[in-house]
Amino acid sequence: MAMLQPHTEWTLEMVHALPDDGNRYELVDGELLVSPSPSPRHQRVLGRLFTRINAYVEAIGGCEAFVAPLAVTFSERRELQPDVLVWPLRADGGEVTSFADVGRLLLAVEVLSPSTARNDRYKKRPIYQQEGVPEYWVVDPDAGLIERWRPGDAAPEVCLGTMEWRPDPERPALVIELEAVFARP
Repeated sequence: MAMLQPHTEWTLEMVHALPDDGNRYELVDGELLVSPSPSPRHQRVLGRLFTRINAYVEAIGGCEAFVAPLAVTFSERRELQPDVLVWPLRADGGEVTSFADVGRLLLAVEVLSPSTARNDRYKKRPIYQQEGVPEYWVVDPDAGLIERWRPGDAAPEVCLGTMEWRPDPERPALVIELEAVFARP
């Protein structure tokens, strides 16, 4: 395989031409972010969190949850693949086939790994805030906490013990017991 050549400005076309090699490729304002395959610990935490979010979303209706990889293309210079995402259903009831069908997220979640922590906190977080994503969660398995970011926040709300998520004020909140999410096998 040819070595990737450094570029000062990546495009979606260039990113989409990269091989399907087990890495996750994301684009942040023209910069290519490459994440290797996650660890078993990452996947356990991700699975537990997704299971809770997905069951809640299915119960309340009006939106759907997905686990990575699934592209969220904000622009020609911004395409991310959060570990978990929730987007609304289409108003006309049609199937959502891509982010472009709905154009917004209700939630984006990243589970930290040593190789992704810096990007998740300092490169992706501002993008989610600038794009108006109502909640961005940075899940820290080692610390046993979740940082909740909203647009305009200068600092996160740090959630320990339990956290609540309420995408629709007319519906009951999802209450997540973090000890169960972060439990070791």
